[in-house]
Parts: sequence; C-alpha cells; structure tokens
Amino acid sequence: MIKKISIIIVIILALPLVAALFVSNNYAVEREVTINRSKTEVFNYIKQLKNQDNYSKWANIDPTMEKSYRGTDATVGFVSAWHSNNEEVGTGEQEIIKITEGKQIDYELRFISPFESTSPAYMATIAMAEQQTKVVWGFEGHMDYPTNLMLAFMDFEKIIGDDLQTGLDKLKIILESNP
Repeated sequence: MIKKISIIIVIILALPLVAALFVSNNYAVEREVTINRSKTEVFNYIKQLKNQDNYSKWANIDPTMEKSYRGTDATVGFVSAWHSNNEEVGTGEQEIIKITEGKQIDYELRFISPFESTSPAYMATIAMAEQQTKVVWGFEGHMDYPTNLMLAFMDFEKIIGDDLQTGLDKLKIILESNP
C-alpha cells in the first residue's frame, strides 16, 4: 500500500515538471496607439527616457519610488534606475541600447527585485500621415524551466499588454494636448 501511495505521489509531483517541458519559455507583448502629431515630434519625445515618468503606468504606481539616472538622456547607454518597496514596481533599471533615429528605441530592462530578469523592450514610430504617427511599444520576456509552466496559466499578454496600452493612451493625451 505504501509503495502505491509513493508511486502516486511521485506521479503527481512529476506531472507539472513534464508539462513544463511542452510550454514555451518566451512571451512577447506589443501594443500600439495612433497620435495626431508628426513622427519627428513623437520620436523626439519618446526617445527621452525620462519622459516615461509622465506616461508609463509603472512609473506612476509608487509616487515615493527612488529614481536615478546615468548618462545623457536620449543617447545609447543612458540608464534610468528605480527602487520601490511596492512589489508591483520593485527595483531595476532600463538602459537605451540602440537608437534607430526617427524609427525605434531599443531598451534593456533589468529587473533586480522582487525577481531577477533581463528583458528587451522597444518603442517604434511609424508615420501614418504628415501629422499622424503610430507608436508601437513592445516587450519580450523569458521564464526558465520549470517556472515557465506559469505561462500556461497566466495571461502575460493581457497583464503586461494592458499596462503598455495604459501608458500609450496617456502618451497620446500628453502629446495631443501640448501645442
């Protein structure tokens, strides 16, 4: 009887580990908004990493969060760092790793707590008309085995996507309301 119970327990414990072998380790989220401003105006605003404090949902969750900066904003190598006791925000930094002038800014997000992770992100601008620009904000993530099993049960596309969209909607308001 003990042998049968032991086998059942081993199977129950092994089942999630086996399932995790078949779940992707990566996820990608992308959202967009169209802003009634020229591509140049929009790009020049979003390439200033400090401006994310005005529209990013995460930058506004904890008004007491400590922020620091290294380098020259809107240039490759500029780093924006944050520390918050709020676990939704945590501690980390974001570095501009590439700028394709007028088109795209690529970032590296380095989360330190409540978990360690490094993820690429980007913001791109696409001219739709002379005074109309589509902004695309994207984020990629990776979860190592066996924690990748959480990807089967959590909708990161919705969770992170909703936060990106909130930021983009606020960005639209900011840029369209300023002359």
